[in-house]
Amino acid sequence: MATLDVDDVTLSFGGLNALSEVSLSIEPGLITSIIGPNGAGKTSLLNCISGFYHPTKGKILYGDHNLSKASPHQVSNLGIARAFQNIELFSGMTVLDNLLLARHQNLKYNIFQAVFFSGKTSDEEAKNRQYVEEIIDFMELEPHRKKTVGSLSYGIQKSVEVARALTLGPDLLLLDEPMAGMNIEEKEDMVRFVMDIQKERYTTVVLSNTTWVL
Repeated sequence: MATLDVDDVTLSFGGLNALSEVSLSIEPGLITSIIGPNGAGKTSLLNCISGFYHPTKGKILYGDHNLSKASPHQVSNLGIARAFQNIELFSGMTVLDNLLLARHQNLKYNIFQAVFFSGKTSDEEAKNRQYVEEIIDFMELEPHRKKTVGSLSYGIQKSVEVARALTLGPDLLLLDEPMAGMNIEEKEDMVRFVMDIQKERYTTVVLSNTTWVL
């Protein structure tokens, strides 16, 4: 794990500054909450860290890596994963299939090996399937693994969204409003999951919230 440093970051859209000279440092292994009202720029900051936006000014460093101009794919390959405030799942696919699909970048075989599905290919698929099943157990999604995401309650879908990010095996996990729209019981479960992610999976967690919840 590495330290995340945001140094004097400004993000502009035309004449509007979504972020203005933002600086912060996040030490590895901690849970850090970015708190502010709607429209304060929390999502914009996470978008800059994860490569969806590029800062107009300033830089973002993760260890020795400069993320300021990195693509989302490059950021993901450095061990940074993102769960979105607006659920980014395939609603017509099952929970299991959504999580298996998220693991595609971890597969180490080529298209020719995939055609014959033997040797290295089958070993890679089995290893990734086992990892996904572990995440399903960790997030207590076993009762829903074969259900289509669109048939699930909003709170469960939010848990699947976090599970999707976890399937990437991140060192740094970015959670954008993970408790938004949940009832009290669902929020309590999500708080427990976030704390377990940090303690049991040794993951640095950065989450945005309108209020402090942990």
